[in-house]
Amino acid sequence: MAQMTGAAITGLGAYRPSRLITNEEISEEAGVTPEWIEERTGIRSRYRSGPDESVTMMAAEAGGKALAMANVDPAEVDLVILASATKKDRIPGGAPEVASRIGITATGAFDLNAACAGFAYSIGIAANEIRIGGARNVLVVGAEQLSRFIDPEDPATYVIFGDGAGAAVVSPAEVDGISPTVWGSDGSRSDILGTKWDANGREFAKMDGPLVYRWSTKNVPRVARKVCAHAGIELSDIDWFVPHQANLRIVDQLAEILQIPDEKVAKDIVDTGNTSAASVPLALSRLHESGRTTPGDRVLLLGFGAGLAYAGQLIRMP
Repeated sequence: MAQMTGAAITGLGAYRPSRLITNEEISEEAGVTPEWIEERTGIRSRYRSGPDESVTMMAAEAGGKALAMANVDPAEVDLVILASATKKDRIPGGAPEVASRIGITATGAFDLNAACAGFAYSIGIAANEIRIGGARNVLVVGAEQLSRFIDPEDPATYVIFGDGAGAAVVSPAEVDGISPTVWGSDGSRSDILGTKWDANGREFAKMDGPLVYRWSTKNVPRVARKVCAHAGIELSDIDWFVPHQANLRIVDQLAEILQIPDEKVAKDIVDTGNTSAASVPLALSRLHESGRTTPGDRVLLLGFGAGLAYAGQLIRMP
């Protein structure tokens, strides 16, 4: 049996598409005012990908940056996990292409679809592979192109979703920097967030916003407390809270319920929108880029969304 070791995030990377869409620009298309958008979502802007910015292209850009920060050569990566629900072609999976774009060859590579919880699920799998010696380094990427699935006649989804990719490198560590992952699902409520098909055969996102809000604020705090219990700390001991950037109202309410000070809460949703599996790594990367974090900071990650699937863990900042 392989010798157990610790696992930690050693690099982060992000890719935000070149086109930034403000509330003023999108309001006419959705038939609402900029004030209506910000009041209900907290969002001021989001990114939309162009014709040359596919899920795999964005994922490779973010992944390359994460490897550079970790100082890990592509030849030292043994597994690539792409968390995504919006790749244009369902077959083949995108992870092998992401690996190839970066220059990672003959590696294990697979896609994981847990929607907004996909990055947290993938980090849990990556950490376990490192601990048992199944991989030297694992590249985890959350990448989404949600702009392909939004309907301007449905303002609730049209104004909230955006595109982008965020990545992390998980590597061996003497001291474990990733706690056991708490994950689960509630398939009985899977109908409140997903996609639908119109009469012309187009697939659109659908969401019952009030039900998503109520489910999230009722159930996610329990997951947060369980993550901290598994990590052997109190909620008050965390340095940062990085939940899925679903909606600023949900983020703020979760922080209030958990009594986490506002200055410890990531709010990338304001500038980037809801990017599903990409939202947690994008918010985590922005925190790092801001210079507000220090190596070793304790960060509570929580992903939750369609499925309804959820997952979370405590990580140490690289």
